Amino acid sequence: MKDLFPLQGIVTVLNTPFNHRNKIDFSALARNIHQALQAGVVGFLLPAMASEVHSLSKKEKLGMLEVALETVNGTVPVFAGTASYTLSDSRDMIKAYQGLGCEHFLIQLPYQSDIQFKSDFLKLVESDPKVVMLQDWDFTGYGLPDELILELFEQVPAFRCLKIETVPASLKYSKILKLTDGKLHVSGGWAVAQMMEALQRGVHAFMPTGMHWIYCTIFREYSQGNHVKAKSLFNEILPVLAFSNQHLDISILFFKRLLWRQGVYPTAHVRQPKMAFDTIQEQIADELIDKVVHLEEDIQRGV
Repeated sequence: MKDLFPLQGIVTVLNTPFNHRNKIDFSALARNIHQALQAGVVGFLLPAMASEVHSLSKKEKLGMLEVALETVNGTVPVFAGTASYTLSDSRDMIKAYQGLGCEHFLIQLPYQSDIQFKSDFLKLVESDPKVVMLQDWDFTGYGLPDELILELFEQVPAFRCLKIETVPASLKYSKILKLTDGKLHVSGGWAVAQMMEALQRGVHAFMPTGMHWIYCTIFREYSQGNHVKAKSLFNEILPVLAFSNQHLDISILFFKRLLWRQGVYPTAHVRQPKMAFDTIQEQIADELIDKVVHLEEDIQRGV
């Protein structure tokens, strides 16, 4: 059985910063990464859904990953998102990312059957990546079959991590950890609203967007046995989660607005928005952003 992949804590999924000309601001991306490292994150993921990945060109994806790798400089893992419209495009992206020196990859595939999924997965790992994180994504159901996950884990040496984004996620956390004897690294994605329950179930890492100081503090306090303090801080952000987790598009709009308000990103611009905040949503978002800003300032001051 494999040893547990050493990734315990918060892995930040990076939003893409756009300037007023709708171009990526790579210096802002580096600034966000620096601040996240200072807060204590243990890894990064990009480009992903929160990065507006389907609005990015191949050149832009490579540019973002190159900046991330250079900024991190080997201190924490950087997982490259490989999702594309076709399997061949995903294979090309893996090879291109490897050309930049990337060793960690997030693989997301459509599921039609066990046979199809296994075949596609094995094709994507033919280039011998060092570490693969598989995304188990299903906002309407249970996601990938447990037995398929176990089979791939036992067969593919590089398959070390699983990002669970299913509804519900909680019971699946426990089932996968039990099936793999706790050796498959399990991360919680969209279900970060169930963070406290996931911590009780032994989930190794969480992959939110933004609020680096808050999430890292919650994880650290819980890991050190300060469960009441961790829960108290988590309860402070529940109104934020209730608003931002209504829909992925709302989450992207909210956290880019937060990064803009914090002076990290030059704009809150979304490249191909499917929706925009109306006046009421803007009011609610700004009130919640004020709360987040104050909480993170207090954490940094040690209050």
